[in-house]
Amino acid sequence: MKRKKDFYSKRAEKEGYPARSVYKLKEIQEKYGVIKRNYRVLDIGSSPGSWSLYLLRELGIKREVVGIDMKRIEESRINFSNFKFIHADIMREDVFEKLKPYAPFDVILSDVAPYTSGNRDVDAYRSAELVRRVVKIADTFLVNGGNIVVKIFQSNELQGILREIKCRFDFGKSFKPMASRSESYEIFIVGKGYKGCDRGDF
Repeated sequence: MKRKKDFYSKRAEKEGYPARSVYKLKEIQEKYGVIKRNYRVLDIGSSPGSWSLYLLRELGIKREVVGIDMKRIEESRINFSNFKFIHADIMREDVFEKLKPYAPFDVILSDVAPYTSGNRDVDAYRSAELVRRVVKIADTFLVNGGNIVVKIFQSNELQGILREIKCRFDFGKSFKPMASRSESYEIFIVGKGYKGCDRGDF
């Protein structure tokens, strides 16, 4: 069943963004200031391109914005010379070799979500596994002092993952933007000031 367009969907269409998710990142940026114009940014789960377009168009990012997703982005949507797109699955081991030429990154953003099954427990587990992979990518490629924003489905996994973010960052907090649908159980974790963590993978 096709979802009825809401305020944010109509606004995205009017402002030339391919998806309403742009306003989630905008709220996070306005509240936490995780991104600066001179940052090199990795946008994980970047298709259809709203977050990358916001970074380049509204924030005026001057360095590279690298998008990565299993779904391709139409190049005509993001016509900026400093945008690079990698067509890849972050759960495959070769993702590290594919990202290496563009690293390190000052901020890593992830709006990636699993294909949903309709079983909330299964979907939450898959979401947590994606978050763990994003954190592993951050442990590999994020600069000291860097920032992260990652989406996760709310479950009993949330507090454990939040603890791991707080271990790795000077600041860690969960946040649900107003632009998230009221019925959605997604939430975002924001980490600022990467310092690494001696507990290894989790």
